[in-house]
Amino acid sequence: MKEIRFHGRGGQGAVTSAELAAQAAISYGLYAQAFPSFGPERRGAPVQAFLRISQEPIRLRSKIYNPDFIVILDPSLLNSTDSISGLKEGGTLILSTNLEEESLKRLFPGIRVAYVDALKIAMEELGVPITNTTMLGALIRASNLFPLEVLEVPVRERFQKAAERNIKAYTRAYEETKIIEA
Repeated sequence: MKEIRFHGRGGQGAVTSAELAAQAAISYGLYAQAFPSFGPERRGAPVQAFLRISQEPIRLRSKIYNPDFIVILDPSLLNSTDSISGLKEGGTLILSTNLEEESLKRLFPGIRVAYVDALKIAMEELGVPITNTTMLGALIRASNLFPLEVLEVPVRERFQKAAERNIKAYTRAYEETKIIEA
């Protein structure tokens, strides 16, 4: 089983990301579970979402404390929360950032980091600073949980008229994601 924890801000789509990835995994023949963790937060407040994907039925119902992958939709969360806590040894941090490789190596020594400028892609492809589908491309690139094409149906169902732009955003992020091996 692979466990993924998403960190974003209210309104950025962390919960939607987890749900879309779960739907894609299920359509691919895997078992999946996605759920949020937030209270009465307002737009812009830190939010977590959780995703489990497995080849076997999933019986766990707890938050994810030691994820295989951590997806950070908003790089400002690195300063304000302990967002990378609990990352499993050998796990991957998947980050939306415009920082260069050398800076990331200094910030995250010994950690496998997948990174992409998701905000730039979202603004260019979607016209809004919402990086949820964009970061799904980075997640798939870094994790190989399932083929990228599997995202298309849930994205089309969820976004309908905006589906093409979202597909372009996650495809571009998949192609542009760089990986720093630990």
